[in-house]
Amino acid sequence: MLNNIHNSWKEILKKSLYSLDKQYLDFLDTDATYFPDKNNLLNPFKTLSLDNTKYILFGQDPYPRTESAIGYAFIDAKVKTLFASESGFSKEVNKATSLRNIMKMLLLCEGELSNDFSKDAIKKINHKKYINSIIELKNNFEKNGVLLLNSALVFTKKEDTKYHVKMWKSFVNTLLEEVKDKNIKLILFGNISKEIDKLNSSKSFEKVQVTHPYNISFITNKKVLEVFCPMKLLEKG
Repeated sequence: MLNNIHNSWKEILKKSLYSLDKQYLDFLDTDATYFPDKNNLLNPFKTLSLDNTKYILFGQDPYPRTESAIGYAFIDAKVKTLFASESGFSKEVNKATSLRNIMKMLLLCEGELSNDFSKDAIKKINHKKYINSIIELKNNFEKNGVLLLNSALVFTKKEDTKYHVKMWKSFVNTLLEEVKDKNIKLILFGNISKEIDKLNSSKSFEKVQVTHPYNISFITNKKVLEVFCPMKLLEKG
């Protein structure tokens, strides 16, 4: 699991992983049914160093599809392109509700949308000036120091979500305890991430608690816009 982890995270992640229940840690080490697999569930710690981390964003759990879940919260690997000339957003984005609402929020930030968030409004946008791949979006999050994490790092089936969140709580608690002096802010999406707000280790962090992007109200949420508009996450280069 710790292969290719950035050196700045290695000792912290060792402590965090060993805080997990032993039986659950054995499950992570030997089971082949969960995803992302053990080689990818810690991917955010491979591509963003601790020193460059300004925010830890907590979603719920990985996408419920093996082809989509690659370890980064809200980064759907099944999405190859963000935009399509004939439909505004690509078909893959239109099928992914949370990602679609994130994209609409970012277009609102860019001044491309205002009150109309319909497909027709999005079709009119000259999207060629913006990034067009999901990996570019992931990279732009990281350029702004956003570590894209979930409350539970693996998925087996929908009915197991609360169980996995519970089992990963000690990992999250230890992780936050280890970085509490690093001037990192927490971005908490949705109801499940509220459990993180209850952890003793999170008390000293500045937090932004907002609705999950699955909800349409996310698009115009003032707190969301204050955090993400300055990041210019759709801009090239």
